[in-house]
Amino acid sequence: MNERLRELPSVDRLATSVARVVVGERREELLAGAADEADLVARAADRLRPSLRRVVNATGVIVHTNLGRAPLAPAARAAVARVAAGYANLEYDLVAGERGSRHAHVEALLCELTGAEAALAVNNCAAAVLLAVAALAGPGREVVVSRGQLIEIGGAFRVPEVVGQSGSALVEVGTTNRTRLHDYARALTDATGAVLRAHPSNFRTLGFVEEVEIEALCGLGVPVIDDVGSGVLADDIAALASEPSVRRSVRAGAALVCFSGDKLLGGPQAGCLVGTRDAVEAARRHPLARAVRVDKLSLAALEATLALYRDPEWARREIPVLAMLGSEGLEGRAAALAEATGGEVVRATAKVGGGALPLLELEGPVVALDPALEPVLRGAEVPVIGRISGGRLLLDPRTMTDEEVPWVGRALHR
Repeated sequence: MNERLRELPSVDRLATSVARVVVGERREELLAGAADEADLVARAADRLRPSLRRVVNATGVIVHTNLGRAPLAPAARAAVARVAAGYANLEYDLVAGERGSRHAHVEALLCELTGAEAALAVNNCAAAVLLAVAALAGPGREVVVSRGQLIEIGGAFRVPEVVGQSGSALVEVGTTNRTRLHDYARALTDATGAVLRAHPSNFRTLGFVEEVEIEALCGLGVPVIDDVGSGVLADDIAALASEPSVRRSVRAGAALVCFSGDKLLGGPQAGCLVGTRDAVEAARRHPLARAVRVDKLSLAALEATLALYRDPEWARREIPVLAMLGSEGLEGRAAALAEATGGEVVRATAKVGGGALPLLELEGPVVALDPALEPVLRGAEVPVIGRISGGRLLLDPRTMTDEEVPWVGRALHR
């Protein structure tokens, strides 16, 4: 510890370095004709503050993409810290004493939890879908997709463009609202590489609609790629019943099932592919696999998160996104938050977010404050991010921890 303390830069050296940059910037501004008054001390403080920081998510959106999606379980955070502390056996087989595969660290767990023959992880779900399409179809081959699933989700991720990037030709079947099994069957030719089913994560089509279930699609006799989106492994949680189950798609015989690690799975950013041995091996051998491979810290967090699912009850308690779906502790946290902030406890609804369950509303207590306090909280040392609704600033305890409640109070008192 003494050695690490000695390695810290002196205050003078750190201050001099930052001051030189800030003063230099201001000199350029003045030479360019600036006439405003600048707070150079504040600028220096901003430069010393990390850009990527922890914030308090008081929005009530559980899987908030702008705020980093799923918070990690304690076991996952500990796993990241262990691996980050030094070297790791990322691609080294400790038993054989030779080079190994990074995929081995999560493959057995993914297969155990989903029933798949094989599995691998890449850096996100978009990469997983692209790799799956490229591996099973690719240049000169066709991918059959329902017109009702030619979707765009966050970040302009569009199914037609993903298929195009793989080099495959897109074959559209059915209509926007109704696609039947015989629509798919009529489109199949010798050039068909795969049928792609894409879950409309962030919207729902209601009314006069029809789609083909995964079991029927897998009965067509061609490989099926099923992008189920959020990665639901907690099949026994009622709130998640309308999200597609990974296990169901595997049982149905999908060649590859793709899902995110940092949504309803509750882990780090990752894209998981599970399915048949031949299909996974084709994806593993494809040149794109190296370009989209997952890093050691994400693998450590993903392995620890998946291990929690071996005990479903333990997973519901330990994985934050699953715990937030319930109401345990909400009333007490809301009361403590109101006391800390001087706000009023009212009722409102939270959202799952992350493109999942767009129609689900989670009713519960929130704390209402004067909206003029929003920039005060957002500018705190640990920023507090709430939401404005009905002319009030609402802080939702559903997406907060007990530890974070006094932080909000201290931010306002300052």
